[in-house]
Amino acid sequence: MGSIRLALRLTAMLLALLIALVLHGLWRLLRLPSPWPRLLLGLIARIVGARRRIVGQPRRRDVVFVANHLSWIDILLIAGATGSTFVAKSELAKAPLVGWLCTLNNTLFVSREDRLQVASQIGRLRDALADGWAITIFPEGTTGDGKTLLPFKSALLAVLEPPPPGVLIQPLRIDYGAATDDLAWVGDEPGQHHAARVLRRRGSFVATLAFLEPFDPLAFAGRKAVAAEARRRIEAAPARG
Repeated sequence: MGSIRLALRLTAMLLALLIALVLHGLWRLLRLPSPWPRLLLGLIARIVGARRRIVGQPRRRDVVFVANHLSWIDILLIAGATGSTFVAKSELAKAPLVGWLCTLNNTLFVSREDRLQVASQIGRLRDALADGWAITIFPEGTTGDGKTLLPFKSALLAVLEPPPPGVLIQPLRIDYGAATDDLAWVGDEPGQHHAARVLRRRGSFVATLAFLEPFDPLAFAGRKAVAAEARRRIEAAPARG
């Protein structure tokens, strides 16, 4: 049955992709802002089994979402809810289908080993913020087990030194509830294996995105203090799964 679920979900994803590409092309032809990449990613999350529940009010622009990180599904859910672009670990780019889906929302893939690329990555983030985009950063640097927050790395938050005018930090807690153990991407599990395991999973699950109160990074002394405050708020937020 797991293999059947995998095949059915992949078929549904392909059909959704084909329809979205046609509609996206039509919107581009008419020179209209296309909502279809965002809607497609949200639909893919639903095909995987996620039933999104939003708590709080996400900002639509001039915001850096700082979130905990459990799975590649996080990107699908947040993109579908906000249209945000992302900074994600480079391993995700190599995962079949999943990596390509993530590129639809201009995901910036970061190698944890390649510190020399941080400056260019920050430059791209500054450009996105200057255009008013919403950006999501996963400062744990990798996916966790959904039960304990890993230490927050602040390197990419250098984009906020100094912060562009009007840009706020909005902490975001992602919670998969009872399905966390099945969905969390922990350790060195290959991306292809993890994606297939999730797609074979039976049934649906509630995925809660809790958008916490935004705060002004100017009120804190540098990126490390900003990262610490965001982590404190996420850790203090109640589990809603």
